[in-house]
Amino acid sequence: MKMKMKVRGAWAFLVFLMVVVGPKSRAVSLGVLLTDDDDEYEYDQVSSATAATPNLSRRSSGLELMVGLTLIPAAAAKGAVCLDGSLPGYHLHPGFGSGKNSWLIQLEGGGWCNTIQNCVSRKNTRLGSSKHMEKVLPFVGILSDKPDENPDFYNWNRVKLRYCDGASFSGEGHDEASQLFFRGKRIWLAGMEDLMAKGMHSADQALLSGQSAGALASMLTCDEFRELFPATTKVKCLSDAGLFLDAKDVSGGHTLRNMFASVVKLHMVQKNLLQSCTSRLDPTSCFFPQNYIDDIKTPLFLLNSAYDEWQILECLAPPPADPNNDWHNCKLDHMQCNTSQIQFLQGFRSQMLDAIEGFSKSKKNGVFINSCFAHVQTERKGMWFAYNSPMIGNKRVAEAIGDWYFGRTRDNIAIDCPYPCDNTCQNIAVERHGSLHTSM
Repeated sequence: MKMKMKVRGAWAFLVFLMVVVGPKSRAVSLGVLLTDDDDEYEYDQVSSATAATPNLSRRSSGLELMVGLTLIPAAAAKGAVCLDGSLPGYHLHPGFGSGKNSWLIQLEGGGWCNTIQNCVSRKNTRLGSSKHMEKVLPFVGILSDKPDENPDFYNWNRVKLRYCDGASFSGEGHDEASQLFFRGKRIWLAGMEDLMAKGMHSADQALLSGQSAGALASMLTCDEFRELFPATTKVKCLSDAGLFLDAKDVSGGHTLRNMFASVVKLHMVQKNLLQSCTSRLDPTSCFFPQNYIDDIKTPLFLLNSAYDEWQILECLAPPPADPNNDWHNCKLDHMQCNTSQIQFLQGFRSQMLDAIEGFSKSKKNGVFINSCFAHVQTERKGMWFAYNSPMIGNKRVAEAIGDWYFGRTRDNIAIDCPYPCDNTCQNIAVERHGSLHTSM
């Protein structure tokens, strides 16, 4: 720990020079970023009392592009606030050249909170309050400004909308006793309004993307995003690791369904679900993408692992469903799974393919389901467009999504063969941040 603090201290002055120097900067406190070659980041948590300017982005030799946090002052009057009542925010790196009129919006992920108690805990973290958000974030993968890392979107206006409501940008409520604000949908709307005023209204092309809980939001709001623009604007949506399945866990229980049910109820999500789904199914079922993706009119791309590491860890074989720890070794290393466990995971893959069968028949949609044990891929350099990134056929993730978005190919459905046939998988383990309610 002492060594870590010394290293962090050594970088502090360097990052201060990179970010603060310049007459236009209004940031009053900064985060220090440490990076390594494994795409792992560690941040100092800092106060966000003052909004950073959108052009607060710097790079020094060996470091990634760092983009500053911009708070949305107008959000307060709309009641569009984080769990603790603080302002929401986003990170924006302006487009340039041929991409100056193109916009990519990435909705941050970060699990959910489904009880007053864990929402109260969450509001004291970056996932529930802008007071605890990082002042700057690295833009990598689909957010990178390097053409050799992000060939199709590197020069677009790239935005990361921060996630601080705990219900996939879909809540609409307030708990007076605990002073919790469930205002996820208002945050999404306030973010879109602010970005439209900054030039997104004149976009020639736009892509609404999201990771994990943010991917669920990108699907729920996909058609609404399309309606922000004139018919002449090319608009599509992308879900990265958002195919959360209504599947039984290893004990035969419904871990994820039970959690989603309490999220929908606590955050009063029902009014913000797709009416085409709620007219025929209960609200909890309509929080599961498998029950509404066929109803989405806007072109949508589904990027997912058939063996989603997060769902395996937290939904299929969580400790309560595995009291004897029979799945312990398998969860730590899939090479240690026994025959029956592999069979169970193959069954999960089959359920995923069944869930997207109808969706995949539409020519406007795209699919990339690989057989890697991973969770989220668009913001991982090693999985997005590296020389050794996972492939299906001869395409990496970035190539498949780019071909679909720009209409370079007619067939945009790529489904990998079952594990263990794919030798391009790096099988990157999910970065776990604690419990079901605070991970990815």
